[in-house]
Amino acid sequence: MTKIMLIDDDRSLQTLIEQIVQREGYDFCCASDGGTGMEMVRKERPDLLILDVMLPDVNGFELCEMIREEKRKVSIIFLTAKGDIVDKSIGFKAGADDYLVKPFLAEELLLRIKAQLRRKRTGGTGEGGTGGTEPQRPRSYRIGELELFFGKYDVRLRGEPVALSSREFELLELLATDPGSVFTREQILEHVWGDKEVADPNSVTVFVRKIREKIEDDPSEPRYLVTVWRIGYKLAHYL
Repeated sequence: MTKIMLIDDDRSLQTLIEQIVQREGYDFCCASDGGTGMEMVRKERPDLLILDVMLPDVNGFELCEMIREEKRKVSIIFLTAKGDIVDKSIGFKAGADDYLVKPFLAEELLLRIKAQLRRKRTGGTGEGGTGGTEPQRPRSYRIGELELFFGKYDVRLRGEPVALSSREFELLELLATDPGSVFTREQILEHVWGDKEVADPNSVTVFVRKIREKIEDDPSEPRYLVTVWRIGYKLAHYL
């Protein structure tokens, strides 16, 4: 059974996330501090770890780096209060795969979990929570002449770097976590801007246009970043 682990000292949040993931049929375990959590990661070998940035004994970034130094391939989603991550690249450089801002909707958490688990299933094998083997998360996504390197803020077209801003990359990276699937503007706003209530929905349209100008041969007839009318956007799964 797929195992989800949480490291967070908020007891009410532990109970909430346990209920959310168990309703989806996942196994669950949790720890309240970094030291106990590190030992539990080694013992339980979860498929996915939800990691709070602010822990009572250690910074979540440091704990993430420790996990990666031990070559553990568990997917890591940072859980953070608003304002904890000023520069999201800090978390990605530490080895995280995604992040989620508190408070969050159950549907949003499950979206992130399922996206990471899908990414893991497309890779090779490594350490994990099911019989000691776990598919390795892909390091990049390639379609046609476009290639994106997860967590590295690096996109290349025909082998040449594409000058994307951090938000442009994060938008494209989100779509690349599940190529062919449609992401709504609300989902994109929450992932890239952190708060769909504050951000302007028109920002998504503007950023999509800017990305297309950089990666499409003909931005008016996009092949890579595709609009699904009245719903949102997707990254093409094949050409």
